[in-house]
Amino acid sequence: MVSKRIVPCLDVRNGRVVKGVNFQEIRDMADPVEMARYYYETGADELVFYDITASVEGRKLFTDVLRAVASQIFIPLTVGGGINSLDDFDTVLKSGADKVSVNTGAIKNPSLIGAAAKRYGSQCVVLSMDVKRVDGKFHVFANGGRIDTGMDALEWAKRGEDLGAGEIVLNSIDTDGVRGGFDLPMLRAFGEIVSVPLIASGGAGTMEDFLELFQYDRIDAGLAAGVFHTKKIEIGSLKRYLKDSGVNVRI
Repeated sequence: MVSKRIVPCLDVRNGRVVKGVNFQEIRDMADPVEMARYYYETGADELVFYDITASVEGRKLFTDVLRAVASQIFIPLTVGGGINSLDDFDTVLKSGADKVSVNTGAIKNPSLIGAAAKRYGSQCVVLSMDVKRVDGKFHVFANGGRIDTGMDALEWAKRGEDLGAGEIVLNSIDTDGVRGGFDLPMLRAFGEIVSVPLIASGGAGTMEDFLELFQYDRIDAGLAAGVFHTKKIEIGSLKRYLKDSGVNVRI
């Protein structure tokens, strides 16, 4: 049985880790290098690094911060933000990333997914989706959750899988930062139509939320930021709790 993964997320703006609620009310949290080292030392299975304003500001990802973060950890590192071309993939991978997350760049140019999968392998291509309910349907949002593309999120997930994405991160804008639990109805809807690994993001507030999440077998990883950054949940304690509750995690 494949182990469930616990994945902290560093949302980085202007070289600092930040966090918001429903993708709004952004506030400063910490230095990304120090935080990456802390997560590596306390048992994170992977780490996600998002340069959250690269796309909306129309610039490249800050590779100097990325290199500093990558130098501190020896677990898989997924990196996203301003990824619009194969050259961007190449730059990020050479800066220390193991996997590259595409979001707005793939919406603008879906062929980027297939081209990257062909060059680097599907395991390297992560489709990150910012999803919000609009009139009872799941819509894809772009530019850090700022723009409603009008795209059906379920259809986009399936298309991304067909194009070659090896993993999908589902960010629920509706539950982001609220700490009321993961968006299980949304996650189940996606789990029924795609077969690649799914990473759930948005809504973690307690250790029980992770236990409830992993009762749904289609979810491979739980991603969170605020509850880990503030140390409301410590990863080692979370993993021991999950292990004691019958969830297969790496201790």
